[in-house]
Amino acid sequence: MVVFRQEMVEERMGDCWSRTKDQFDNLEKHTQWGIEFVERYTKFVKERSEIELSYAKQIRNLSKKYQPKKNSKEEEENNKYSACRAFLSTLNELNDYAGQHEVIAENLTSQIISELTRYIQELKAERKSHFHDGRKAQQHIENSWKQLESSKRRFERECKEADRAQQYFEKMDSDINVTKADVEKARQQAQMRHQIAADSKTEYASYLQKFNQEQNDHYHTLIPHIFQKIQEMEERRIERVGESMKTFAEVDRQVLPIVGKCLDGMTKGAESIEPKHDSSQVVESYKSGFEPPGDVEFEDYSQAMKRTASECSLSNSRAESKPDKPTGKSKGKLWPFMKKSKSPKQHKEALTLRLNDFMASKPKMHCFRSLKRGGAGSEDFSHLPPEQRRKKLQAKVDDINKDIEKEMDKKDALIKMKDVYVKNPHMGDPSSVDPRLAETGQNIEKLQLEAQKFEGWLAEVEGRMPVKSEPPQRQSVLYETQNSVPSNDNCAQDRESPDGSYTEEQSSEAQIKVPNVEFDDEFDDEETLPTIGTCKALYCFEGNNEGTISVMEGELLYVIEEDKGDGWTRVRRNEEEEGYVPTSYVEVFLDTNGKGAMTYI
Repeated sequence: MVVFRQEMVEERMGDCWSRTKDQFDNLEKHTQWGIEFVERYTKFVKERSEIELSYAKQIRNLSKKYQPKKNSKEEEENNKYSACRAFLSTLNELNDYAGQHEVIAENLTSQIISELTRYIQELKAERKSHFHDGRKAQQHIENSWKQLESSKRRFERECKEADRAQQYFEKMDSDINVTKADVEKARQQAQMRHQIAADSKTEYASYLQKFNQEQNDHYHTLIPHIFQKIQEMEERRIERVGESMKTFAEVDRQVLPIVGKCLDGMTKGAESIEPKHDSSQVVESYKSGFEPPGDVEFEDYSQAMKRTASECSLSNSRAESKPDKPTGKSKGKLWPFMKKSKSPKQHKEALTLRLNDFMASKPKMHCFRSLKRGGAGSEDFSHLPPEQRRKKLQAKVDDINKDIEKEMDKKDALIKMKDVYVKNPHMGDPSSVDPRLAETGQNIEKLQLEAQKFEGWLAEVEGRMPVKSEPPQRQSVLYETQNSVPSNDNCAQDRESPDGSYTEEQSSEAQIKVPNVEFDDEFDDEETLPTIGTCKALYCFEGNNEGTISVMEGELLYVIEEDKGDGWTRVRRNEEEEGYVPTSYVEVFLDTNGKGAMTYI
């Protein structure tokens, strides 16, 4: 019974230790999984931070890509139109929006990634310490159990030896053939074995009591304490992960107000768009100041019918029809690029060309001199339409006046500095200011002269600006002056101008004011231009207008200035005769090595 009870205790204790070991293994696996989970979550947050940085970089690059270049025409357009200003506001707000995503990435890195990385190292060290203590306690109780088992087996063995020694002594004592000395020896051996068995029993009992105490401490104190620490460690880990997830959401929530302001800024910019204002800006920017053309008059071709209806002979009809030339409005007009012939086909083609030129809306120069000088880079902006030229000149005058004010302020400051030096010589030499004062005075004089120059051009443009009135029958698109020259001729007069405009004829019944086309006085005083080629007249041209020259069909002339896109070419017959002819009337042969007049585009 004693042996069976001992075996049962041994089996129960073995199962308990086995279960304890299994629990340690399970806890070790679970805590390792917990650490790997934290590392996985940290990697997730790190990748989210990288995505935020990449997104912010792409948003910034997008905003920068569509930003207008400084001091460019696009920047002027953005400042002029409300839609462009709204788009620029959207780009700026988008740039701030990208900044908030950078803030998110920075907060994720500092508040979550760095903290969790440090915490994982601490967690690994704490877990290692707890399981080291557990293994140490488990090793100690196993060693105690082994000592108990050893003493128990020794006690069992000594008991068996004592039992055999007792049986041997009893056998020797009952045997009459055995000497007394042998019996005494057997008895002493049995007593010694009994004493050894008793000592083994005492030792076994001592080990058993010690083991029971250690086992009780192991299962009720050490192991529960270690398990408690592991549980607290696991709870802290879970709590830390929960706090990190909460911080993950709070990082986004913190930038929402600023993101909302960015979106509000975009909405406000969109609501500030004014279509009517933008359209009025377009009108103001491209308003030319030209007056629209008048109505086209009816041209009577019925005179030929009267000649056919005459009863006279053909020769008489021709003779009688000579003095009866139509007057007033019955005479056909002479259009630009037309020959003097009155062919209806040519007249129809010229009319179509005239309408096409008008629909192209190309601004015309008010004289040949301005045509020559009016390039894109002309200082007086004569290449622009009247209204646009006036605006440019006004802006230039305003800028010069601002520069004059700055120089005047600079001059006043230098005068005050000189007065201070005069009163306090130790602060500086008054004569050292004189060169700077002289330079400033020269700058002011230059600016004032330049301002007077531009103000003169501005006054000229404002004086030539057309006054809105009832449109005439057919008004020229040239810049008109305030005075007009009446004509009292009874016969029709053909009026041509080099820019393709024309005026109405005078009749004996009604007098119509004809605008006086002005050319620069410097036209006749120009330096002789070199020839750049030759040309051959394809048709006859009667140069009745100032600045033109008459040519005969087949005549050879020298070309001194190419066509600038207005349909006129400047030619020379000799050193004293030169002028403009329609480009379509001549065939031009340019000399590639010749140097002609400067071309303005």
